[in-house]
Amino acid sequence: MKKNVYFFILVLFWSQCFSQETGGEFKPVEFPPNYTAQLNITYTKVKEWEGKADLYLNLNSKTPTPVIINIHGGGWNKGVKESQTGFNTFFKAGYAVVNMEYRLSQQATAPAAIEDTRCMLIYLVEHAKDLNIDPKKIVIMGGSAGGHLALMGGLLGNDRRFDNNCMTSKEIRVAAIIDKYGITDVYDWSFGKLKSKSALQWLGSKIADKEFIKSVSPINYVTKNSPPVFIVHGDADPTVPYQQSVDLYRKLQEMGVDSQFISVPGGLHGKFDQEQNREINTAIITFLSKYVN
Repeated sequence: MKKNVYFFILVLFWSQCFSQETGGEFKPVEFPPNYTAQLNITYTKVKEWEGKADLYLNLNSKTPTPVIINIHGGGWNKGVKESQTGFNTFFKAGYAVVNMEYRLSQQATAPAAIEDTRCMLIYLVEHAKDLNIDPKKIVIMGGSAGGHLALMGGLLGNDRRFDNNCMTSKEIRVAAIIDKYGITDVYDWSFGKLKSKSALQWLGSKIADKEFIKSVSPINYVTKNSPPVFIVHGDADPTVPYQQSVDLYRKLQEMGVDSQFISVPGGLHGKFDQEQNREINTAIITFLSKYVN
């Protein structure tokens, strides 16, 4: 009897682990009937690891569509793309959606996740015609660690320092960046008041290399030529300092970069109520409409 109970618990444990790894516990993305889903497309390979993305496309559109890349959060050490399902706002606006995964800290430390983000951008630029997307209307978006990666991917532009795994001769410039409570200063998140263990894990052997840490911090890439940036952050965020978004927005404004900052009163780390999320989504689409026509 004890053996049977033990076996049942073991099976249950492994089934839950499998479900978490594959995202099996998450609901599938609902998309319009004129869209098609291409799931688990390999956008890059690094040794044995294959970077997968889910693509939701309108292949029958008479004109190439704008596209938004979505990047999940999780401190660079957890999270799956299948947890991201709320794309109706973008489908209604005519966007294709690309929902990507990237190497977590346990698989590869910094700058691996940035390299993967850049590979996703390059994949879309190189395959734009086949996917019926407009390479001049790519928006990149993420929350928390995903916000950091969205900022890095977009602010780098044609800076190729993290493009060793995926090369292209074509221009890389996103139309806009959507940063949801993302990390903008990795050094501050590693050694500031919060002293994030996630940041230290992600940095790995580079933990004492200040120049490297500077090179993976988005705030250091803001220039007068940076793409437009939309920022949202709760002013009571206990995980990523609210001040990081304040500092990013200040620098964007100083450089004359088109930008908007929505501060959510009492907002925690992405835990906004339904009405706040609705207002944020409306503001995002309004912001993007100025740059993605």
